[in-house]
Amino acid sequence: MDKKVALVTGASRGIGRQIALTLARDGAFVVVNYNGSEARAQEVVDTIVNAGGEAVAYQCSVSDYSKTEAMIKDLISTYGHVDILVNNAGITKDNLIMKMSEEDFDKVIETNLKGCFNTIRHLARQMVKQRGGKIINIASVSGVLGNAGQANYAASKAGIIGLTKTMARELASRGINVNAIAPGFVRTEMTEVLSDAVKEASVAQIPLKKFGEVEDIAETAAFLASDKAKYITGQVINVDGGMAM
Repeated sequence: MDKKVALVTGASRGIGRQIALTLARDGAFVVVNYNGSEARAQEVVDTIVNAGGEAVAYQCSVSDYSKTEAMIKDLISTYGHVDILVNNAGITKDNLIMKMSEEDFDKVIETNLKGCFNTIRHLARQMVKQRGGKIINIASVSGVLGNAGQANYAASKAGIIGLTKTMARELASRGINVNAIAPGFVRTEMTEVLSDAVKEASVAQIPLKKFGEVEDIAETAAFLASDKAKYITGQVINVDGGMAM
């Protein structure tokens, strides 16, 4: 991945952070996109730089169409090309459908699904000009199986799967690979706050009987971003311990 520019959205923590670190390890120049915490994003950049890699932090809410357009234009103007896009930014606002507010439904769709549309919409033309690129969208096992209490989240992630397959068909003739990763339960700050009872119930659903690690997702993303995956497109790779087999 030497000299390749990678944009990772929502990269200040969790899965996105590890994907940024892993792509940088493999030689990519990483743009660490974040929306909230500049300090956390800078910590990711510092970690990459201290390990001998290259990275910069870039604040932008990918749910905003015009701001995302400005970010992509700025990156292309500054670096000349963007070779890898990892759409990882996402939020949850869980509730049963009878209690879910319209605002909570809309916010999750806007960030998780429309955020993917916004970045691809504004970067696709540049990748077409380059006649190459790798787009990796982070979906979820919830988008494959559905999950009670996550109507908004599951719908957004199922939408990402449909978007991935459609973009793969539209962009394949230009040498652009578009794939998705559907993580299952992964140990992050979000899962660490779950009660022991919820964790035990979750593990019971997993054939491998354990949560995944952020490295499991990041290594899959690095593979899809590499030339080793040049003949793979339009796929959804479940990294879920067997939940959706």
